[in-house]
Amino acid sequence: MTLEPLLSASRTIQVHAYLAFLAIGLGAAQLALPKGVRLHRAMGWLWATTMLGVAGVSLFIHTIRTWGPWSPIHLLSLFTLFMVPLAVLAARRGKIESHRRSMTWLFALALVVTGLFTLWPGRIMNRVLLGF
Repeated sequence: MTLEPLLSASRTIQVHAYLAFLAIGLGAAQLALPKGVRLHRAMGWLWATTMLGVAGVSLFIHTIRTWGPWSPIHLLSLFTLFMVPLAVLAARRGKIESHRRSMTWLFALALVVTGLFTLWPGRIMNRVLLGF
């Protein structure tokens, strides 16, 4: 394992990766810790803000170009930018089951599944974690 590929990547990719690491940790904690308490709300706001940052910064990454500068992953970024506020709004309106389901799916799709795709051969995180 070496951080060199990430440290030599563009600042945009570095910020995106660091925010994603933070979002994974916060999201995992959110899923494991008690719900509805002050800590859950505070960490939830931080997670939501971090997720908006991860998705927003990703719109400036154009290493995979399927349609001009865009790729299918950018569709997930747009989905995340749309769904995070809706999921927060659901909690604020007392629609807890909708909030829980939305946030769980966002964690799974926007962080876990896409995180696994970063391990694809030739990608930066593949070189960081697997060394090739």
